[in-house]
Parts: sequence; C-alpha cells; structure tokens
Amino acid sequence: MTLETTPRSTIKRGAKRSVPERDALHAVLDAGLVCHLAVVVDGAPLVLPTGYGRDGDTLYLHGSTGARSLREAAEGVPVCVAVTLLDGVVYSRSAFDFSMNYRSAVVHGTAVQVDDPERKLHGLRVLTEHLAPGSWDVVREPNRKELSATRVLAVDLAEASVKIRTGPPGDEPEDVEAGLVWAGVLPLTTSWGEPEPCPQLPEGFEVPEHVAKRA
Repeated sequence: MTLETTPRSTIKRGAKRSVPERDALHAVLDAGLVCHLAVVVDGAPLVLPTGYGRDGDTLYLHGSTGARSLREAAEGVPVCVAVTLLDGVVYSRSAFDFSMNYRSAVVHGTAVQVDDPERKLHGLRVLTEHLAPGSWDVVREPNRKELSATRVLAVDLAEASVKIRTGPPGDEPEDVEAGLVWAGVLPLTTSWGEPEPCPQLPEGFEVPEHVAKRA
C-alpha cells in the first residue's frame, strides 16, 4: 500500500529520497526503539524522547499521567512523532556534501488517550513487546494503581512520510576529478551486549531464552 500524501507529509527537500510505501513506514518504526514526540505547550514547541510500539497502523505512546507533554497531547492538539535510524556517515570531498545514510519516519496526527482498560493493557503490551520481545507473558502485569499513574496515547499512522538515504557521497565532478581527498561511507551498526543480571536475583537464575536470543 502507498502512503497517502498530504501537505504536511509531502517531502519537498530531497524528494528523491522519499519512500511512499506503507511497508517502509512499518519497517522503520519496527526497527527503532525511541521516538521523539513534538507538541506545542504554552505556545512553544516541546520535543521529548519516549518509547513506543506499533500495532498495525496504530502507534502507542505512554508515560506518566503527570507528564505535561502527554497531557497536552491528550487534549487533541496536533502532534508529530519522528523516528530516525542512523546507518552511516558519508565522507565527501567537500564540506558542503558531507551527509549521513539514514532511515526516517515522520507521523502527523492527533493523539487519542486510551481509557478503555482492555485496550490500555493491550497498548502497554504492544509497547513492552516492542522494547523487550517475549517479556509480557512472563512478568507481572500492571496493577490498578500503576495503570492509573500511566497515560497511554494512540496515534493513527494515516498521515506519515518516510525518507531514506543510502549509498556513496554525491560530490561535484570537479572534486572527484581532483582526487585530493578520501571519500566514502563509514557504516554505523549497533548490537546488544551480554545480559547483566540484577544483583538482587536469587542464585541459580539463568538468562531466559527471550533475552539470550536477542543478545
């Protein structure tokens, strides 16, 4: 499916890097772990990092009920959610042409507060499984007090854009011909380290499979 184009989601700068497929949007969101939520508070922009999880074409965000950003977002004001994955630094022959290889997604919309208890638990499950797959079914679920202290928001993915850059530098022909400077890409990769058990764990606890297979 193709992403619907709107005035807010139309990529103008570097339009050739726009990727209109909805599958590409899902792929970027599924690969990231932290998003940045932007909302206007008291007439000024506020951007905060937060965890998220995707279920189909719904993005779930959560945080403390005391968080001003989430409280404002829940009032129905426009919000913007962005996820960026850095894949490498592009070294060019001129300072002007330095760049990065990246995958990014930007979502525009209105956040809806999730109050229904079952859907709220579902949203928290989606968030937990995105961050730590396999964990929800083995840990204690939130109790009533914890649920009351947690705000869950749902953002529809109907209005979104994806932008991706790959490949070598795009230097000017005269800089390439001069052949005076090294140019190329320094890839960036991330990996999980060895699990570090909590010091309060009883003896004999082994790292569970859902954690070990991710390390």
